[in-house]
Amino acid sequence: MKHRNDQTQKSTPKASISLRARRLIPALVIICLLGTIALLVVRCQSKAEVIREANQANSETEQPPLNVVTLKMTPGLIRDQIDLPGVTEPWVELTISAEVAGKVMEKVVTEGASVNKGDVLVRIDPRDYRNAYASARASHTLATAELNRLKKLHNRQAVSQSQLDNAMTELARTRASMDIARIALERSSIRAPFSGVVNDMFIDEGQYMAVGDPVAEILDINRLKVRVGIPESDVAAVRRIERFKVCIDALEERTFVAKKHFLSKTADPMARLYNLDLELENSSGDILPDMFARVEIVKKEIPDGLSIPLYSVISRNDDQIIYIVQGNRAKARSVKLGLLDGWRVEVREGLEPDEDVVVVGHRSLNDGEAVKVVKRVTAVEDILK
Repeated sequence: MKHRNDQTQKSTPKASISLRARRLIPALVIICLLGTIALLVVRCQSKAEVIREANQANSETEQPPLNVVTLKMTPGLIRDQIDLPGVTEPWVELTISAEVAGKVMEKVVTEGASVNKGDVLVRIDPRDYRNAYASARASHTLATAELNRLKKLHNRQAVSQSQLDNAMTELARTRASMDIARIALERSSIRAPFSGVVNDMFIDEGQYMAVGDPVAEILDINRLKVRVGIPESDVAAVRRIERFKVCIDALEERTFVAKKHFLSKTADPMARLYNLDLELENSSGDILPDMFARVEIVKKEIPDGLSIPLYSVISRNDDQIIYIVQGNRAKARSVKLGLLDGWRVEVREGLEPDEDVVVVGHRSLNDGEAVKVVKRVTAVEDILK
């Protein structure tokens, strides 16, 4: 018994070591597995990154260039101008009134008739005025004869100087009366004071007219006034201009040239505008009073400037950016803008003649991006053709 116990005691340490080893094996296996998995993950990630970069490079190299339209920079005229609304007015607009009283015997013209200076418009019954003139003329004839008789007597000293003076005074009085009667007779025929068009008639035949009653309205439209309101900021520019282009929308936007006639010295108290009157020839009579007009005022001209469409400029923060084409790449460039001429804008800095500016397709561009020019134009007006 003692021998067995000794053997049992001797084998106990070995069994303990074996048991511990068996317990460590699973942990070691797990550690090895985790290390293997981590290594595989790292390798997979590296390979995925390489694949992604390769795909991106392939994508960049395979992306087709963007189609664009370019405008070749050519120096040309640039105008700083404004279009202001105006209205046409008769050069002269006059209401003619009766200067003598009487019944209307004849209305010679009607509305719309063209008349020359001195043409009869209306005749008032002249009989009373004709009789008055005949009476005044007879008195003047008698006074003339009386003065001649007294002169002969005065030469023979048969009459006094005072009698001769009275005769001379009477002759002057009868001459004045005759002139007054003659003028009244002439005024019984109411005449046009200038050439023009009868715009309105205010009387009818048989109507009695008093002195001052309106008879007719006559317009001189062989030339017209174009009245325009000028803002204070543009007065200095208008003072330097003598001729203006005038567009009449009612006549299919026909354009005429008008001369400066008068610029008012004071502004309208309500609108704060200075009235500018232009003289416009209208011998054809095509333009009528009260038609709407657009007056072109050119404030400044640049004969050899570079301009691009306003929409081709991209605003980024405080910079104005355009794209030019160099080779087959789009290059972004900052520019300084100037005058605005319609839908064109002057480029003062940042462009040179003969450079190609992208005017269609520029919104999708990035600096350095490949482009394909599908159309080149040399004038802004050709872009939409």
